[in-house]
Amino acid sequence: MDHSNVIRAYHTKDKEAVLSVFRANTPKFFSPDEESDLISFLDHEIEEYYVLLVDNQIIGSGGVNYENNRTIGIISWGMIHPDYHGKYLGTKLLKYRIRQLHKNKTVESIRVRTSQHVYRFYEKQGFKLVNVVNDYWVKGIDLYEMQYEGEGSKGVKAV
Repeated sequence: MDHSNVIRAYHTKDKEAVLSVFRANTPKFFSPDEESDLISFLDHEIEEYYVLLVDNQIIGSGGVNYENNRTIGIISWGMIHPDYHGKYLGTKLLKYRIRQLHKNKTVESIRVRTSQHVYRFYEKQGFKLVNVVNDYWVKGIDLYEMQYEGEGSKGVKAV
């Protein structure tokens, strides 16, 4: 499959398409209860958020947020429509966000909070597991906190 794809900044008009991708990943990767959290994030909490388009259709999204006076970059609300899993589009979107964080000279570390269903993806991209909290998101979906130790971390050349 050779599709043209592009990553661009999220616009408010993209909200329904992003929610559609979220719903396609529910309940395997997200709890239905998290939809209101995503809506609140999209409406009030975005610092940087991006959409991934294939053939002009939004098939994924993900953002970055900051903590601790912008010294910690947080990979947030990343998702790819299940029809596009396994096609390296999630990797492309993640690497894009890591590059965005590396452009910010105040960022000293990059973290992600994910679940047991996705943490292996992040491991393959250079993240290391630092903490697990069972049933954190909802019953049956655990919190996996991870720290980026891949290319570009701790003085290594950026991706």
